[in-house]
Amino acid sequence: MEKKVIRIGSVGVGAIWTGVHEPGIRRSPDLELVAICDIDAEKLRAVGEKYGIDEAHRFTDYRDLIRCPDVDAVDICTSNDAHFEIAMAAVEAGKPYDVEKPVTMTAAEADILAKATAEKGLPNMVCFSYRFKAAARCARELIEQGKIGRVYHVDMQYFQAWGLPRCNTPRVWRFVKSRTGSGAMGDLGCHALDLVRFVVGGDYTRVVGHTGTYVTERKRLDGTGMGPVDVDDFCNYMADMEGGVSASFQITRFGYGRGNYQRMEIYGSEGAIVYTLDAEPGREDELEVCAGDVYADAHTFVKLPIPEHCRSDQMQSFADIINGSADGKAATIADGRSNQRVLDAILRSAQEGRWLAVPKGE
Repeated sequence: MEKKVIRIGSVGVGAIWTGVHEPGIRRSPDLELVAICDIDAEKLRAVGEKYGIDEAHRFTDYRDLIRCPDVDAVDICTSNDAHFEIAMAAVEAGKPYDVEKPVTMTAAEADILAKATAEKGLPNMVCFSYRFKAAARCARELIEQGKIGRVYHVDMQYFQAWGLPRCNTPRVWRFVKSRTGSGAMGDLGCHALDLVRFVVGGDYTRVVGHTGTYVTERKRLDGTGMGPVDVDDFCNYMADMEGGVSASFQITRFGYGRGNYQRMEIYGSEGAIVYTLDAEPGREDELEVCAGDVYADAHTFVKLPIPEHCRSDQMQSFADIINGSADGKAATIADGRSNQRVLDAILRSAQEGRWLAVPKGE
């Protein structure tokens, strides 16, 4: 396939777009930002002026952006409730898309989107961004190479702190079930599910979950008083995976002192791997390994240098997918659909208080 510069139209120009997507588009020699869309007209104007997008390519309706002949591919960075309809519109227009996680609000929506995308044969990507962390990719390689033998256990933590009362975070859309689907589970937990699956391999077979909400109301954005919080602030869950792997997860937006912290411990028959991400200035994701009798007997983990070939970039990967030169490690709608099925099962398990099998699909 001939390599080409792909003209990107971004829908939703909030924090995740300005912090991750736009810088990635700008870094890639294969992508060009040509159009933006947001329902906030003032934000749209400010962003358009900042990034040099002329008024003819600023839209308040995503349908107009998708119809724009200058847009080759659609970048979806909205609240969760809009992912499905925007992605479906891109599919109907025959345009490749990337979409933020979780891919949809329900597994049923994810099934519909996956089927429609496959029928059109469209390039696509789901933005499980931690697949692009070099330490995570290195851990995956070590497991594929058999460096720690058969994997027995995985323990995964993902902590942030912005939900704590001391942060005074108002009732943004991530606290409203009709906009987000779930709270910490859909915000952070889906990342954790995908990262463990990506690194260890194998699908989830059954799950059990426990969720809770610490702050049950927050200040409304329009200043009209307090509004209810109807999503989870934390979610703890366990899972069985293919190959006999047992996994446990702790997810919270109430992790005092944590900005964006992940820790994955993987224990096998011949070694162990510890992946750590502490997203603070000057700190990079890290990998520690204990393998071999000498290190095992001394209870010693050694920090590994991360090979350069493990470094990657999310938005460049989207360009590579479209241009037919991808490495196959980015998540697609098939991964997003699988993730949504597990997410739904965990939330239902938490309501029913029992283990549930993860539904199988195509």
